[in-house]
Amino acid sequence: MKGRDSISEGGLSELRREFRGERGDLIPVLQRVQEIQGYLRPEAIRIVSRWLKISENEIFGVATFYAQFRFHPPGLHHLRVCLGTACHVRGGEQILLTAQQRLGVDTGETTPDGKYDLDRVACLGCCALAPVVAFDQKVHSQMSVLKIQRILDEHKSA
Repeated sequence: MKGRDSISEGGLSELRREFRGERGDLIPVLQRVQEIQGYLRPEAIRIVSRWLKISENEIFGVATFYAQFRFHPPGLHHLRVCLGTACHVRGGEQILLTAQQRLGVDTGETTPDGKYDLDRVACLGCCALAPVVAFDQKVHSQMSVLKIQRILDEHKSA
């Protein structure tokens, strides 16, 4: 992420140099906007909608389909809970619920203090170690409700 720059009508000039402004540019344009801003702000979606001539509703539909897009500012720390098949059958949902309760946020949200964001992911690629969560760049395997509580407690005091 480059920073928290805003995409404005005037700020589109950089994107217009990179992309042709065609319908097929939507996903790469959204990726670039998120790289610049850190997340997809409503005003940026509005501007992209006008530029690509795609409704805001359609853009939201596409962006919500893919887990990579965020609609809230990212937190300082990132917690991702895997809910792929192996993790799901080994208690991933309960781990996610525990994290939501402990942090006081739903998936896709950031804590009010900006310290943590929480996401559910389809797979972290560690199925043999299920259930797994990733805290920032570190993957924690064979998770349990007690382990996620311990990890969150350790990081809250740090």
